[in-house]
Amino acid sequence: MSIGLSEQEILRRGALQDLRNLGINPYPAGSFDVSATAEEIKQHYPANTELYQDISFAGRIMSRRIMGSVSFVELQDSTGRIQVYVKRDDISPGEDKTFYNTVFKKLLDLGDFIGVKGFVFITQTGETSIHAKELTILSKSVKPLPVVRRDEEGNIFDAFTDPELRYRQRYVDLTVNPDFKQIFIKRSKVINTMRNYFDEQGWMEVETPILQPVHGGAAARPFKTHHNTLDMPLFLRIANELYLKRLIVAGFDGVYEFGKMFRNEGMDRTHNPEFTSMEIYVAYKDYIWMMKMVEDCLEKVALAVHGTTKIPVGTHEINFAGPYERMSMYESIGKYTGTDVTDMDETALRQFCQELAIEVDGTMGRGKLIDEIFSEKVEANLIQPTYITDYPIEMTPLAKKHRSKEGLVERFELFINGKEIANAYSELNDPIDQRERLEEQLLLADRGDEEAMAMDDDFLRALEYGMPPTSGLGIGIDRLVMLMTGQSTIQEVLFFPQMRPEKKARVITANDFLKIGVPAEWVPVLHKMGFNTPEELQAANPNKVFNDLGSMRKKLKLAIALPTKEEAMTWFSTTGEG
Repeated sequence: MSIGLSEQEILRRGALQDLRNLGINPYPAGSFDVSATAEEIKQHYPANTELYQDISFAGRIMSRRIMGSVSFVELQDSTGRIQVYVKRDDISPGEDKTFYNTVFKKLLDLGDFIGVKGFVFITQTGETSIHAKELTILSKSVKPLPVVRRDEEGNIFDAFTDPELRYRQRYVDLTVNPDFKQIFIKRSKVINTMRNYFDEQGWMEVETPILQPVHGGAAARPFKTHHNTLDMPLFLRIANELYLKRLIVAGFDGVYEFGKMFRNEGMDRTHNPEFTSMEIYVAYKDYIWMMKMVEDCLEKVALAVHGTTKIPVGTHEINFAGPYERMSMYESIGKYTGTDVTDMDETALRQFCQELAIEVDGTMGRGKLIDEIFSEKVEANLIQPTYITDYPIEMTPLAKKHRSKEGLVERFELFINGKEIANAYSELNDPIDQRERLEEQLLLADRGDEEAMAMDDDFLRALEYGMPPTSGLGIGIDRLVMLMTGQSTIQEVLFFPQMRPEKKARVITANDFLKIGVPAEWVPVLHKMGFNTPEELQAANPNKVFNDLGSMRKKLKLAIALPTKEEAMTWFSTTGEG
């Protein structure tokens, strides 16, 4: 007897063995060729009846109704659900009806995968269904799915809704909550639309290293590891910017990459330590050109996903059609704080942060202080797509100095619904200026800024060979998908978001029952009665348990002595400790 398994799990394992005893492999190796999907059948039948007179269909059993010699099961494939009509004499055509009476009716469970061959028809109640002429077991489920009930109006009861369970067990979530699959279908559509748009322009998709000797390209705290053979530290990339720029130096006019980035920072509704970013670099362009390109690209994405540029997000309707509003960093802070910070030095900015009750520390330089003010007082107000432009030079070590405004760089960030979605520069291609900027970052690192950029001598060497004028862009794919699917947390748009370690349940053994006085031979019997732990046993009615022991002894024809009532009562007064 398996301690720790539920009664359902024990029964399913028993059914598994019974199938094998009947000579049926519950996990066959051969392929099962599927010729139609649930969605396809419902869309095209009965308009094309001749196409569905001999089909193969496979899916997971989600419900069933057994009515003597005929039954109905509901199968779910990747596209939806469809009803299957199963008749005893069809799947058990000879005199031996074991396959229907025993295998189908008793040994199959909700969650099992089966394949059927037959034809499509419409029932008397008007439901498009498959009449099964053959049935094949494809995979036996030994753990029951959560039961999610739906009434005739489609209302859902007992739903699998706990967020932590859903994120940890996404395989269960998407099985019993198939509507959530649309989030990930739309995610794929977002990425493919962007990729197709870039390819049409003649820009090339590339791959760059994830393990990097220098964590460059962004201001973020990296994950660090060690390479044993090379005996050197390596970092999971926080950005792929510096490698993509090397390819512009190498002579490519446009390169882009969809890839995972890793930042060893906090987690919240919009941050996951592992996230997907798209970065693109195009030669002979600047950040003004890039604004128009982003508008065109996102408009195409919205149309591909929704068929319109106006998308509901929470209580707002976001219009992704350009042109987008533009506002400089200083202008935005002035608009939402009533104070012009343009000429404030670090000391004045630190004092202003205190007046605004913004928490700062001694490691923050002028750029970080301005960024904190912007984050606290401006971001949440930027609902419709808005470009924040012309950042202070201290905030952006990799962007080109502004062509006409002293102390600023040619940079924009795109904010939508209060969150940053994209970040772009006229890229700095002056190797002397770039080295000085990175040296300033080293000074910030010495002050304790863990997000300061590191010195990348190889990247500087590449710039020294000459990089043409270039515009670069990064878009947070996860946040963009959140917008396109109306989700408020990043975990909803990731198949497998990062989670804290799962708390493991205490492993229960027969010894735990022995400690409270249960004889060893009675432990499997108690488990079969549904008591998986001593705590579950002690929470039950002692008299009922004792009476059930006698019943189980007869039912199972056990040749073991029945405990006396006095002995059984001691099980409920012992803690098992010591």
